[in-house]
Amino acid sequence: MDSVGNLLTVAVDTAAMSDAEGGRWVLGRTRGRWPEVVKGWADQTYRGEFVQWAWQTYGIELEIVQRPPEVKGFVLLPRRWVVERTLAWLGRARRLSKEYEHHPDNTECVIYLASCQRLLQRLRPATDREPPYLRKTG
Repeated sequence: MDSVGNLLTVAVDTAAMSDAEGGRWVLGRTRGRWPEVVKGWADQTYRGEFVQWAWQTYGIELEIVQRPPEVKGFVLLPRRWVVERTLAWLGRARRLSKEYEHHPDNTECVIYLASCQRLLQRLRPATDREPPYLRKTG
């Protein structure tokens, strides 16, 4: 995804795939479709040789987002919130709220459709509904 949470590449596979394998797969797909991508952020799972591999193979500089060692409890990590927020937005799509699909390709398509729907809603918001942040609760 880009720096504001718009999806660039979706790759869905079984849970048996390791994070490093999945990362290589996603970066390969991203480079094929978006050759101008030169920087990315990743969590601590990808530190070490994966960062070097991404640079040597695709020229993508990966910055590892790390939790400050001195902080206890919850801390908002830079760039990590973009991913979490986007996943929450996509989770509003009914077909993504549970895993209904039997094939990874179908899930990828549903994710792309949900992303397109979110983009269209941002381009032309509904004028007949009150924004959720203005709703009064209780």
